[in-house]
Amino acid sequence: MTHIEVWLMAVALAMDCFAVSVASGIAFKRIVWRPMLAMAFLFGFFQALNPLLGWWGADMFYSLIESVDHWIAFAILSFLGVRMIIESCGKEEEKRFNPRRYKVIFTLAIATSIDALAVGISFSCMGYSSLSSLAYPLTAIGIVSSVLSLAGLFIGIYCGKGIAKRLRAELWGGIILIFIGVKVLVEHLFLS
Repeated sequence: MTHIEVWLMAVALAMDCFAVSVASGIAFKRIVWRPMLAMAFLFGFFQALNPLLGWWGADMFYSLIESVDHWIAFAILSFLGVRMIIESCGKEEEKRFNPRRYKVIFTLAIATSIDALAVGISFSCMGYSSLSSLAYPLTAIGIVSSVLSLAGLFIGIYCGKGIAKRLRAELWGGIILIFIGVKVLVEHLFLS
């Protein structure tokens, strides 16, 4: 993957974090540094950890899937992208939660990073064969997720509910994931 693709992947993965952070900012209503920083850190941490876990699990079985790795990467990224697009078109439910509680923050961090586990599997299929080769994309994913989470919190605090519908973050994240999946498939089938 090129540097631009790594950063686009990081932005796409961070869209769930961003959307949840906007909703959390709306619930916060004012700046409360400790839970906000905890949320940004944990979102970034789990977004970086889960691709590592996915890569590690897939790497153990890579010799079995090597001949179809490009199809697996395409399928995983496209599935996640389509799911994000469908979720972005669904009805907004009013959910009651307290994002100031650390148990809630921890649960949200895990929930928003589940997709990143599957992306880790696709990393294995895209040729990331060592931990050192993963350092750059994992760092980018963690940083982008933390920064966009913090930005989402501020947007939610200062702009309220109206901005969340206009941003359509999950829609754009889904489109980016599908684009990267198609690119992986096309490169393998036609350019290698």
